[in-house]
Amino acid sequence: MTSDVQVARELAREVGQALLAARDELFETFDTQGIKDAADELAQKIVVQRLKAQRPDDSVLSEEAQDDRSRLVAKRVWIIDPLDGTREYARAGRVDWAVHVALWDQPAQGFIAAAVDLPAQGLAFDTSGSPAQLPPRQRLAQDGRIRIAASQSRTPQILEQVAQSMPIEIVLWGSAGAKTARVLTGEVDAYIHDSDLNEWDSAAPVAVALAYGLHVSHLDGTPLRFNQEVPITGDLVICRPEFADQLLACLQ
Repeated sequence: MTSDVQVARELAREVGQALLAARDELFETFDTQGIKDAADELAQKIVVQRLKAQRPDDSVLSEEAQDDRSRLVAKRVWIIDPLDGTREYARAGRVDWAVHVALWDQPAQGFIAAAVDLPAQGLAFDTSGSPAQLPPRQRLAQDGRIRIAASQSRTPQILEQVAQSMPIEIVLWGSAGAKTARVLTGEVDAYIHDSDLNEWDSAAPVAVALAYGLHVSHLDGTPLRFNQEVPITGDLVICRPEFADQLLACLQ
């Protein structure tokens, strides 16, 4: 039987490649909103087909589907964003969009498997990774600044507070998965978000980050929980472990 991690990885890749292949035609056919709608529909269709075929007994929470509340009593729940960064996908030349696939174990309150695929960048991460595989930090500056990825559409105000306590450089980027990927590759040191996030935005990035040994928590240091009645996780910090204590002290 195909493992859960393999299902997550292959599903994320299949959706990502389909979105990548369809992008040029969508740009020729639709306006910006039409591109977003068509891409979301395409991605969700693949998710439904594949999970129905491979994991028919599992529950699913997807951004592009009505919330089936039976997930609250299910043992296994796939938390999926078929296209995270729809805004970026619908802009020519943008590569900071991703596909998020995560499987939550409700009794254990933890992730079984997850994958984040970034097809326009040729990058993919999943929970088969380990802390030993975390690349070294890429030192792009010699002035001691900590590089922090943040949302281009909702840049956290709390970063002004952080900047008063330590030298930082803010890197604006799109999808939550794309920002987490930059921490995983060592391009940035942290990803901080200080407002609400939907569970499908954060689930796969959080699961993969944890597998690679990154620090993951709310801004106050408490752990995130998933498959909640209202599927919103709130604020988030993902960072290299060596910066966790310093960043949390500033954030609090």
